[in-house]
Amino acid sequence: MVCAACTQLHHALEEGNMLGNKFKRRNILLKTLYKLVDVGSDPLSLKLAKIILALKVSRKNLLNVCKLIFKISRSKKNDSLIQNDSILESLLEVLRSEDLQTNTEAFLYCMGAIKFLSGNPGFLNEMISKDAVEILMNLIKQINENTKKCGTCFPNSGHLLVQITATLRNLVDSPLARRKLLCVSALPQLCTVMGQYMDDKDVCTNIARIFSKLTSYHDCCVALANYSRCYALFLNLINKYQKKQDLVVRIVFILGNLTAKNNQAREQFSKEKGSIPTLLALFHHTLYELDLRSEKRVGEGSEPPKAQTPQAQVEDVLIKLTRVLANLAIHPGVGQAMAANPHVVDPLLATLEYKSIDDCEELVINTTATINNLSYYQVKNSIIQDKKLYIAELLLKLLVSNNMDGILEAVRVFGNLSQDRDICNFIVQKNVHKFMMALLDAKHQDICFSACGVLLNLTVDKDKRVILKEGGGIKKLVDCLRDFGPTDWQLACLVCKTLWNFSENITNASSCFGDEDTDTLLVLLSSFLDEDLALDGNFDQDLKNYHKLQWETEFKPVAQQLLNRIQSHHTFLEALPMPAF
Repeated sequence: MVCAACTQLHHALEEGNMLGNKFKRRNILLKTLYKLVDVGSDPLSLKLAKIILALKVSRKNLLNVCKLIFKISRSKKNDSLIQNDSILESLLEVLRSEDLQTNTEAFLYCMGAIKFLSGNPGFLNEMISKDAVEILMNLIKQINENTKKCGTCFPNSGHLLVQITATLRNLVDSPLARRKLLCVSALPQLCTVMGQYMDDKDVCTNIARIFSKLTSYHDCCVALANYSRCYALFLNLINKYQKKQDLVVRIVFILGNLTAKNNQAREQFSKEKGSIPTLLALFHHTLYELDLRSEKRVGEGSEPPKAQTPQAQVEDVLIKLTRVLANLAIHPGVGQAMAANPHVVDPLLATLEYKSIDDCEELVINTTATINNLSYYQVKNSIIQDKKLYIAELLLKLLVSNNMDGILEAVRVFGNLSQDRDICNFIVQKNVHKFMMALLDAKHQDICFSACGVLLNLTVDKDKRVILKEGGGIKKLVDCLRDFGPTDWQLACLVCKTLWNFSENITNASSCFGDEDTDTLLVLLSSFLDEDLALDGNFDQDLKNYHKLQWETEFKPVAQQLLNRIQSHHTFLEALPMPAF
């Protein structure tokens, strides 16, 4: 009954234009409302709080009413009451219209209540539609400007920022909230907060969580990558909080997102002072001090020390870190320097040596991918090249695993390393070539491509071409050409180059390839070299143009030469030997 009377009172004040601080009998009304608060009923208190806020109270009165709402909002069972009374709108109005520095403590309780509500998905759309993103970012901007102007943080600003950033962390799951953040240039402001409040781990962790979510989306990732100051900021945070795994893992995850598909980001990050050494120091600390040493202690049966970092958290840092290193290695200038750096290569090899893909799947795959990217660079001082046989030995256990992603990464490394004669000899001695030919049956396009690359490198050596006769290698290559040629002209080109090398000293097509495979090759090559038939695919225009470029520049020249050779020797005509590709 009293609640209903409060609702009627609020409507009457609103209709009579008596809300705000100009109402003559405002003080008498407020005293009456404050007495009713003492009843202790949450539904009634929310009704009263809404009227009190609408009367534009300030200072201590504002603080007390914000405390009251904060106390009620702590219980999730009151969420429906808060939603029904539109308290959220009143709270946001406080943040929008009241002075921050005069009411810092009231803002703190007000934000605390909003933060609790933001944990309920039912409030998110209402918050965003009522400009919560813009209001919160305006508060952050005010705090940044005040800190810059005064050279110091005002009281409670750190606690307030924890509440603001925790709320934003909940809001960024919404596409509309993300668009709004980009529109108000929120990312540089959040970076500024991180820099000014670097000693506040809670603030930094919340913002790192925000960036972790945002950089999973392309437009947000590009926006942060384009803010050049973020790289030095993230490096400073890694250096400062190296032993705080929960924060570090998020920072490294963000760097992994920034460098995943952006070569400019890779270059910009690598040019920051101490960038690679900082990552390597973290790698060394995490791998040797936290991970391998911990495993050794457990293996020796000793009691683990107190406050030990959870093993899953340690591994997560290593997973995210090896991903960043793999991304950076894609950049030619950065990758070549990394390949020649023992401080990069040695911990990667230690990871492969001591970790099993059955126990640490993502870590082993990321590590192998990093080694693959580094093995691409054929530079004189490459540690990868110096240790190529040791790496090849380590990869054998991956090849015989049941993990296709691990097998693919291992085959890719062999594809790069097999350009070296010693590795080719190793492959034959260890029967790895048989495994490569077996992989051609996998009907997995990427695996067939990588396995074919290894076989191509082997056939450069005349003495090793005979291996294609083993295990039906020729037929498997022809099957790959038939199955994947029309959708992957690069793979088709590799098959043709491999068959070209194999048939260098051909005298008779049937005796070289076999009757059935010769006939199949003649049909396939003739068909694939017919532009109308070869490019008759259901692709969008951009993909169709790319597909055509691959066909014209890569597949067509090699396939035409191979077809000419087969045709000329299909009737026992002799031809001069052609050079190997």
